[in-house]
Amino acid sequence: MEKFENLDPQKQQKILESALMEFAENGYVKASTNRIVKQAGIGKGMLFYYFKNKKDLYEYLIEYSLNFIIDEYLSLVDINETDFIKRLKGAAQIKMKAQLENEQVFNFMGTFMLTKDLDLPPHLQKRYEQLQQQGYALLYEGIDKKLFRKDVDVDKAFNLIRWGVDGYQRDLLQRLQGKKMTELDFEPYWDEFYEYLDILKKSFYTN
Repeated sequence: MEKFENLDPQKQQKILESALMEFAENGYVKASTNRIVKQAGIGKGMLFYYFKNKKDLYEYLIEYSLNFIIDEYLSLVDINETDFIKRLKGAAQIKMKAQLENEQVFNFMGTFMLTKDLDLPPHLQKRYEQLQQQGYALLYEGIDKKLFRKDVDVDKAFNLIRWGVDGYQRDLLQRLQGKKMTELDFEPYWDEFYEYLDILKKSFYTN
């Protein structure tokens, strides 16, 4: 991708945003390179000068988005915060800020995560799995279990909270199935998530 990455940054960003938006709105199968080049203001021949084909472009966007999420989201989570609820809330706030400032990346990743049976090359599949593992480690490792109530089994309570958050995420993905990420207002989902965190804290913490 050296030719593309040597482009003027503004032109490069315009192509990226156009491609991310197209794939986010229509998914891989229905995405149109004609709409991408029209939105980006370039000729179709130039797009395929930078990328061999549609699949090549799509895989580049996946890698670009994975790198973005690591740099602008996961790397900013405060792993020194040992309060599990606070760490979850802080992580959600970081994600919301990154999402609001770079919605095309998160819209694209949302559509990508909802795409079933997508055949990724081994290196991208491995990176995606590593991203998931890194995200779990940042949220769940190094937590101070002494904050939990003494009359509950801490490990079981910890797992219930973790399963609750994971379940909420799965439920949210299910509710978003078939919807266009570009047309969604995520604010109510964040508010709902915070309410669940408050309930979990009242249920399992000492105060």
